[in-house]
Parts: sequence; structure tokens; C-alpha cells
Amino acid sequence: MKKYIIRNWWRYTIGGICLILSTAVDILVPFITLSMVDDVIVGRNMDIFRRDIFLYVAAGLSRALFQFAKEFLCDMSGCRVASGLRKDMMKHIFSLHKGYFDKNNTGEIMARVREDAGAVWDLTGFVGMLITEAAVYFIGVVVCMVRLNWKLSLVPLVFMPPLAYIALHLEKKLGRDYDDISEKNAALTKVVEENISGVRTVKAFSAESYEMKKFDEKNLAYGDANKKFAQDLADTDPLLGVIPKIMQTFVVAIGGFAAINGSITYGTLVAFVSYSISIVWPIENLGWMLSLISQGLAGYKKINRILKVKPQIQDSEESEGEIRGEKGELKFENVSFRMDGKEILRDISFSIKRGQTLGIMGATGAGKSTIVNLIERFYDANEGRISIDGKDVSKMPLKDVRAFSSVVTQDVFLFSDTITENVRLGSKDSCDERTVRSAIKSAHATEFVEKITGGYDAVIGERGIGLSGGQKQRLSIARALAKKAELLILDDSTSALDMETEAAIQKELREKKDTSKIIIGHRISSVKDADEIIVLEHGSVKERGTHAELIAKRGLYYSTYEAQYGDYRNAVNE
Repeated sequence: MKKYIIRNWWRYTIGGICLILSTAVDILVPFITLSMVDDVIVGRNMDIFRRDIFLYVAAGLSRALFQFAKEFLCDMSGCRVASGLRKDMMKHIFSLHKGYFDKNNTGEIMARVREDAGAVWDLTGFVGMLITEAAVYFIGVVVCMVRLNWKLSLVPLVFMPPLAYIALHLEKKLGRDYDDISEKNAALTKVVEENISGVRTVKAFSAESYEMKKFDEKNLAYGDANKKFAQDLADTDPLLGVIPKIMQTFVVAIGGFAAINGSITYGTLVAFVSYSISIVWPIENLGWMLSLISQGLAGYKKINRILKVKPQIQDSEESEGEIRGEKGELKFENVSFRMDGKEILRDISFSIKRGQTLGIMGATGAGKSTIVNLIERFYDANEGRISIDGKDVSKMPLKDVRAFSSVVTQDVFLFSDTITENVRLGSKDSCDERTVRSAIKSAHATEFVEKITGGYDAVIGERGIGLSGGQKQRLSIARALAKKAELLILDDSTSALDMETEAAIQKELREKKDTSKIIIGHRISSVKDADEIIVLEHGSVKERGTHAELIAKRGLYYSTYEAQYGDYRNAVNE
């Protein structure tokens, strides 16, 4: 944050000068009123009347000008500080390793980027400006009152401490209410979001009444929190209105008595009453302003906690250079991986040369997807070596390592963008329209894409809302193909496709002789044509070989084959 404040020093400086000038004009206006009363109304001096009218107009115009410059420059600076901080945060979040996101809630990270950055904006923008203005204004008014009549100035100063105490006490109480409302609102929003996202499930299980009961509970709690806020405000807020009125009554009474006796002029009394009214707002809003400052500082601390997290996966200082355009051989040599003390992979070895296909099978939790994470270097292996063309991936630039492979994950994620831009995601700079259409055709998605209103330029909803599971998978495959990487990884990426479409896509993939492929799946049909198949069990390679060799072994692979095709073969034999 400090560097962005320094970058905007000249805006803050000019804005601060304008703030002081605007406040000074505001403070000096009662002196014009004093002159108007004493010299014009009482003294009948028309020359001074014309001067005071001119000063009123000049004060109004100059204050408006200074206020505009102050608001614009200070708010602009706060915006730039928050925007820069947000950019740093997003850049840092992109650099963090996958394990960080496995352990931290997405909603919490979003709150840091959105809400806490907004609190910093307030702190470095209008809140910082407002509390500075309040301090300058309060000090200026006190000085002016003392100069006018130090005895009468004691009256408002006596009332300021209890007014400040009530304001701070009210803000502290309302601050707790705000926190409670925020929590209740988050709980209510969560229930609403879950039920809207899962409305089909709710309807399918006739759970409307149960979910409505949950909603009613959260809605009632949210309503009660708001009622508590309203009650606390109603209990204390009247005092903030009454005390200034009592103070002004004393000022008018004591000042009026002094004016009648000739101790002060009527103009001085009018100026004093004006100051006694205007001195209230800095004290009245003191608690609110301090609360916003504390929120901004707390938000910055939360942001800083994320910025201080060091990425566990970074570019090595011993970079082994470019990897593209060579043999394209991937090799795992006795690789083991543990996370949080739990062994996930143990002594995994295999190699894939350019154009070869490796099939990986295994039960859920066997470690199949972890192999993909290690290839992409989302994690580093604890033991063993992963290499591309003989070069250790841990010593290569991350950009090159991830450019080597193109992954279709189990959980398909499509952005709220056009179909074309979703397909171009992995190669924005080089992927032209022809490549996009070719990739969509290879993924057998052309037919449904061209039927959608807007075709290739149709904007699909968040996470592919509006598309079927199979359609989303085909677009995800098209995106991977458009990247034109040396290695294509399909992580259970055809589970939502019918057998005919899956077979057609596999045929397309087999024709890509220059592309190596890793196919992870539960269906025998997905991996049976691979050059080698490995079967994982509890993180270790239990079996390996071609489809025919594994069938002949009559082990785990054969058991899976029997489970998927046994009934069909028996029916044919009958």
C-alpha cells in the first residue's frame, strides 16, 4: 500500500492543500456574518454591505472549487491505491501453489480481493480525507471561538467530551451490530445460493419444505439482527440530537445576556451560534470515522497476510531452458509424493515418448489425478525425478513446463465468455479462428455449437450454465486440442459422453501421431488402445502392460473388464 500512496503523493498533496483552503473558507464565513450584523445591520454601512456580499459569493465559489478538487484528487488517489493493491493481490494469488487453494476457502479469498480492498479504498480515500477535514475544522473553529470570546467558548467545549463519549459508545455498539448483521447475511446468502444452484436436486427429492424451514431460520435471524441495530440506534441517537441543542441553548442564553449587557456585540453572538452549530459534526461522526479507519486497517492486515504467503512452487534459479520442439519425452523415475503426512504416490515410474499413449486406471483415491498435478508442477515430488527430454521439471521455467502439456480435467470449468474465447484460453496469442473451429470439430462439438444462437460467438454462462455435461466436456477437449501442446492429458474427461461420441473422439486422438497422450479413466474403452496401461492401487503401480497383457494376467484390470463387459460377453455367447 505504501508504494501506491507514494506514487500518488502529488494528488494527495494538492488535495490536502485544497482541503485546508476549503475548510479555512468555511471557518471564516461566520466572520463575514459578524461584519454583516455589526457593521451593516447595526452600523448602516453600505460600503461594507457591498464588500460582505462580494465576500459571501467569493467564499461560496472558492469553497465549491476547493471541495471539488479535494474530493476528486483524494478519491482518485484512494481508488488508485486500492486498484494497485487489488492487482498485486490477484497477481500474487495466481502465483500461489495449488495446495493453498485446497486449504483456504474461496469465499474468504474473494472477500479479501473485494471487500477488504474496498475498505482500504475508503481508508486512503474519503475516510482519510474526512477525518483530516474534521480535525482541521474542529481546531480551526475552537481557535476562532477563543479569539472571539474565550469565556463564551468554554460553553461548547464543556459539552464536547460527553458528546464524544456517546458518539464513540454508540459506534462501538453499532459496530457489534454490523458484525452480527454481516454474519447473519452471509449465512442467509449461503442458504439462498445453495438452493438456487441446487434447485433441481431440491425438487427431485421433494425437499422444498425442509429447505424453506432452513431459509426461514436464517431469514428470521437476519431480521432480528437488523431489529437489534435499529433498537440500539433508537436508544442512543436521540442523545446525539439533544445535547447539541442544549449546548446551543446555553450559548444563546449566556451570549444573549452578554450582548444585552454590552459585553459582546450582536455580530459576535451570531458568529458564536454559527460555530456552536458547526462544531458538532466532527464530534458526532468521530465514532463512525474511527470505525471506518479501523475497518480499513483491519482489511489491509488481512490482505497483507495473503501477500506474505510465499509460493511453494516457483521458477528455479537453475533454469534448464526451453523444452519445446525437441523429443517430447516425459519420464517419471521412482516418484513418491506425500501431503500433510499422508502418502499419496509411492515409487511411480513410467515414460512416454512423443506420439505414445499411456492409460492410467485405478479406484477413486488411487492417485491418478495427483500424477497430473505433478506433471503440471502444481506440486513437487518428495522423492524421485520427473523429467521432460531428460531435464528435471523442478529446474525448468514454470511457463515452459505448463506449455508442454494440455489438460482436460474431471471438473470442467468454462468462463462467462464466448465459446471461441473459451477454446482459445490456452493460446490467446497464436490461436486463430481456423484453429478454434478445427479443435471444436475434432472434439465433435461443431453440431451443437452451430445450433446455439450466436454460434461460435455465443456467450455461455458461468461454469458453462446452459450446456449439458457432455457438451461442456467436448468444449473442454476442444480447448485442450487448440493449445497444440506436446502432451495431451485427459483426466476422466469423457465420463459424460455417450459411447459413440467417446469412440469418435478417441479415433480423432489416435490420428494425432505427434501428440503424446495420457488417458486417465474408469472405462476400459478409454484406455484399451494405449501403448501401455498402468493400474494404480493405494498410490502404487499394481499392474502394467498392454490391454491384452493385462487381460491375460487376470488381476485388477481383468476384474474391471469383467465388471464392465462380462454381462455383454455372456449375452453374446448365449
